[in-house]
Amino acid sequence: MSLPDVLARIEQACARAGRDPHGVRLVAVTKEHLVEEIRERVLRYGRFPLGESRIQEALPKMQELEAEWHFIGPLQRNKAKFAVRFDLIHSIDSVRLAEAVARKAQENNKIQWVLLELNLGREPQKHGFLEEELPEAMARIQALEGLRVEGLMTVAPYTEDPEAVRPLFTRLSRLADQYRLPERSMGMSGDFEVAVEEGATLVRVGRAIFEP
Repeated sequence: MSLPDVLARIEQACARAGRDPHGVRLVAVTKEHLVEEIRERVLRYGRFPLGESRIQEALPKMQELEAEWHFIGPLQRNKAKFAVRFDLIHSIDSVRLAEAVARKAQENNKIQWVLLELNLGREPQKHGFLEEELPEAMARIQALEGLRVEGLMTVAPYTEDPEAVRPLFTRLSRLADQYRLPERSMGMSGDFEVAVEEGATLVRVGRAIFEP
């Protein structure tokens, strides 16, 4: 597969769901790939958000490539000063992390756009708020100076059948609607089409773009 193939499949999923494909953005997950690969596999086709999950790997790439950068992986509080260099952080998974990012954003005279990560699959090894924790967390985080909560994110459990995780994507969209948030970051290489059908506005795709 290639990036144009992924875009075509996004368009087809939008058609099935009666959605405008302009309402879905592809985040190209560039972790573990060299700058030359990113130019060849992604940027030759246009300007797409680039997603990284490790600060130390992302920073050198950010110096070489002019792009909209998204941080999509687990974030430690002591890396907040670097995370505020990104345009969007997908993975705010605790109030304490949100507070740390807010402090660094204020120090940089910036409003940091963030998504709150939900563990809708309730997997113990995964990061994110449980659904019942969201109301209190949302209230506390939305009150922080220096942050703007743009939406919600989830990483669905791995499955060979994307239909198995459709209910989780449906739930994330409904929660985003409930809180009147525009962004729903959900769907990866194995399940992005189902995520698009259920309302994803950001899909995080790496393997399907970079595999031979």
